[in-house]
Amino acid sequence: MKVLLIGSGGREHSLAWALAASPLLTKLYAAPGNGGISDIAECVALDVSDHSAVAGFCRDNKIDLVVIGPEAPLVAGLVDDLEAAGIRAFGPTKAAAQIEGSKGFTKELCRDAGIPTAAYQHFTDHDAARDYVRSHALPVVVKADGLAAGKGVTVAASREEAIAALDAIFADSDAAVVIEEFLDGEEASVFALSDGHNVIPFGTAQDHKRAFDGDTGPNTGGMGAYSPAPVVTEAVMARVMAEIIEPTVAALAARGIRYRGVLYAGLMINAGGPKLIEYNARFGDPECQVLMLRLQDDLLAILNAAVDGALDQISIRWRDEAALSVVVAAKGYPGAYESGSEIGGLAEAAAPPGVEIFHAGTRRDGGRILSAGGRVLGVSAIGQTIAEAQARAYEAVDRLDWPDGFCRRDIGWRALRAF
Repeated sequence: MKVLLIGSGGREHSLAWALAASPLLTKLYAAPGNGGISDIAECVALDVSDHSAVAGFCRDNKIDLVVIGPEAPLVAGLVDDLEAAGIRAFGPTKAAAQIEGSKGFTKELCRDAGIPTAAYQHFTDHDAARDYVRSHALPVVVKADGLAAGKGVTVAASREEAIAALDAIFADSDAAVVIEEFLDGEEASVFALSDGHNVIPFGTAQDHKRAFDGDTGPNTGGMGAYSPAPVVTEAVMARVMAEIIEPTVAALAARGIRYRGVLYAGLMINAGGPKLIEYNARFGDPECQVLMLRLQDDLLAILNAAVDGALDQISIRWRDEAALSVVVAAKGYPGAYESGSEIGGLAEAAAPPGVEIFHAGTRRDGGRILSAGGRVLGVSAIGQTIAEAQARAYEAVDRLDWPDGFCRRDIGWRALRAF
């Protein structure tokens, strides 16, 4: 099969790595790819926002499947336009991707379907939102109603912080906001695949959103992750599927929306059980990296089954080992940072068994790898335990020669605190 992978981050590098291992694959293209993906795929300079150009490339190169990594093309309807052109694509349609693209849509869906989630209010008026947070219990959660690359959320401990978050969001005249009650507990990510009829679990992970050790600092797109998430026991997973994910797919179907793709449920888990924080309509980043390291079965066969409505005919098995990924970011991220510095020591860092380095924000310059983004590398490892995977990952990080980068040194701390 010829496959076109859309995207340029660490998620896409890990997907490319897994796809490249499939015996079904004959050719892998990536648009636009990155410095690491170029080792295993042919990177092409496609404007993925030009859907007709993407369809034309697929026709010219006889692409059998398009795998869409990031959320923006999904929300923009790339799957719809490819399917209209007779091209198979993995990912939800524009209508289905609203589950990530509009927090208001998702909260309304949860309300109507009785899916457990935080109490909320939706606002399109700046003054009304400000009045609401002035009387709301603290802390309060302020979310931009739209795509924000994992960074459009403020957990405000004070009214001043909440109002500042609202002011930043409503600087855009077309903005809308969801204001939620704060949920206490432990966060986890549960993934499921849907082919529109069958819905099956696809692993668990926990990521670290804050920039600095101890879960301090600003929210980021994710500074590391590990899998599996111990807090998601078999009993918790059964409840998540029965109370959250399956009812979501059914509620969408009742609205005439067939969900086909991956559903990523961000959850808060406490003594009252799991509650939905938010949905994403794609694999997480850096959660995808640890899932791909643990996946035992053929990713390409799995994605094909999801597209063809045949998830009930394939197996999804996981390695018993744990996986952990440490994001190495450019100094200054998630604020201002500089790009273009050379990253050394990559071969030495990746040499030990069980270590994989997934590129997120890099570009190739001859024989050199240069930084080209905020989150630059996902230094990942597998081990018999989360502790062993963590030790291997940080040993690899320490072999890198990149003074312009930084990372958290405590990825996996929640899973390790009980040991």
